[in-house]
Amino acid sequence: MASAEAYRGLVERLEVVARQSPGGYRLRVALLAALGFVVLGGSVLLAFGLSVGLVLALLAISPLLLLKLAKLVWIPIAFGWVVLRALWVTFPAPEGHRLDQHEAPLLQAEVERLRVAAGAPRLSGIVVDADLNAAAASVPRALGLLGHRHYLVLGLPLMQLLDREQFASVVAHEFGHFGGGHGRFGGWIYRVRASWYRLLDALAVRQGWVNRLFVRFFDWYAPYFNAYSFVLARANEYQADATAARIAGARAAGEALVRVNLGSARLSQEFWPQLQRASLSQPAPPALLYREMGTRLRDDGGDDEARLAAALAAQPGFDDSHPTLAQRLQALGVAPVRVPPPRESAAEALLGELLPRLEQRFSEEWRAHIEAHWDENYRQHARDLERFEALRAQQVRSPQEAVEFAGLSERLVPEADAIALYRAAIEVAPDDPFARFRLGTRLLEHGEAEGIQHLRRAMTLDPECAAPALEALAGHYRETGDATALQGIEAEWSRLQASWARAQQARGALTARDEFLPHALDAAQVDAVCAALQRIGAVRKAWLARKRIVDEPHGAPHFVLLVQWRLFVLDGGSRLQRIVDAVELPGSFLVFTAPHQRAIARRLRKAAGAPILGGGRP
Repeated sequence: MASAEAYRGLVERLEVVARQSPGGYRLRVALLAALGFVVLGGSVLLAFGLSVGLVLALLAISPLLLLKLAKLVWIPIAFGWVVLRALWVTFPAPEGHRLDQHEAPLLQAEVERLRVAAGAPRLSGIVVDADLNAAAASVPRALGLLGHRHYLVLGLPLMQLLDREQFASVVAHEFGHFGGGHGRFGGWIYRVRASWYRLLDALAVRQGWVNRLFVRFFDWYAPYFNAYSFVLARANEYQADATAARIAGARAAGEALVRVNLGSARLSQEFWPQLQRASLSQPAPPALLYREMGTRLRDDGGDDEARLAAALAAQPGFDDSHPTLAQRLQALGVAPVRVPPPRESAAEALLGELLPRLEQRFSEEWRAHIEAHWDENYRQHARDLERFEALRAQQVRSPQEAVEFAGLSERLVPEADAIALYRAAIEVAPDDPFARFRLGTRLLEHGEAEGIQHLRRAMTLDPECAAPALEALAGHYRETGDATALQGIEAEWSRLQASWARAQQARGALTARDEFLPHALDAAQVDAVCAALQRIGAVRKAWLARKRIVDEPHGAPHFVLLVQWRLFVLDGGSRLQRIVDAVELPGSFLVFTAPHQRAIARRLRKAAGAPILGGGRP
């Protein structure tokens, strides 16, 4: 898809087509979905079919000729095997706590009752995870060619937030996504959309020319399929809501939508920011985070009226197939009102003795993941306080110190006038990207359009500011209703993402167009690389160079290591992987050998100069 504007225009045209000719629209989507399967299956069948056809043709001519030309038969077979390996992507089951047969019997019975009522396929498992969400997860078998395994994913915070009836409506909604009756086609498209993007992500991280061919196809195909199926996907959300209303009642479905929207906003706007602030003053994270979260979610939030008003005022967009809260409530025929917290949560009613075990497990997993970061936050805050007091005591500050003082004041003194401090900082340090960025964002938060020019200046001074600056600008234009400016930001964002993708691809491949430079590492860093190679023991010589990443001129360095084996090596791939695991460099790097890429190896050796290993380096 050329741009965000082209995507939006295509979706808008397809919305018209879907209203005027529903059957024709569904046929287009089905044909486009079939195209993906034809490319996948056809590539494999063509390769192996060539082998079979060649054998039959040679047999018809002369069996003796078949024996003489046997090697030719293996060429398309080998190609078919390479294609099959490139496409053979296995998708894991959803992560979380998978219920065994005897766990939470009330929950399993309730889920089965709702599954039967919705006409959904049998489940391969129920998974409870740590998110405030629920999902109908379909894991494709053989890229969906052999069907799917279906899982129901239930977030523990979601179950803590809702009562039993509201929770039942959410489960019924997710079963609606699996498709049943008239919704079966929509459910199939819902799964195919997810499968294509999961396949694209998996192929993108692999190497090999065959993989790159399919990545290029799906880079073109997936956005078009997404656009063509967008209208159906949004309609599928309404159908899933209708399934929830039919099984659990429209009132319960509407209440669940309101509670989930408010609960999600409360976590992002209150709970997590408060926890972040706690890391500055408490030396250790809380022991039972998910129990605390459940308690907070069951409370009546004081700012929920404002949050509900903001959620109801949200405008529909094209980056999410979910309709807005207002649209979904209107379709259900339910008034948008606040819903009191449950007397008994679905978690308490249905999980039984499993509830405290899950709270403890998810809390321990969170602590293990966050503990080091929490400790660093706590120590850094102490250092920041000390530095802040030292700067505040100074009568005169350098330009860098003025910027530093403004940043510390903003973080440590909530009542400080951050705008005035950053204005003072850029008077003495006009080319500091951080000061420009923070001044721009704070001005936009106060509704002052002057912030735009400061964000633009920050992006010019430091390309790393581009992503957060564009996000801030997009938020400003959404709030002010400037659709034209917002489209421009979306186009810039698309170009930035394309640049990231090209840079990531450049870091994962070697081509004839690559430009190599001297590695520019110091002697100690080179010695560390050589020591790692010597421990492996199979490397005779090694050359190290740095590759220019055109789309990330200021990004982390990318190195390329060329190695020459001491003896003939059969398991070259595993040896190269051992090098990748053993070597540490200040950036990303690739390792390769010369036999299959001689021209690239010659240019790299020329840029690298003397070998870092085996070349008599002083």
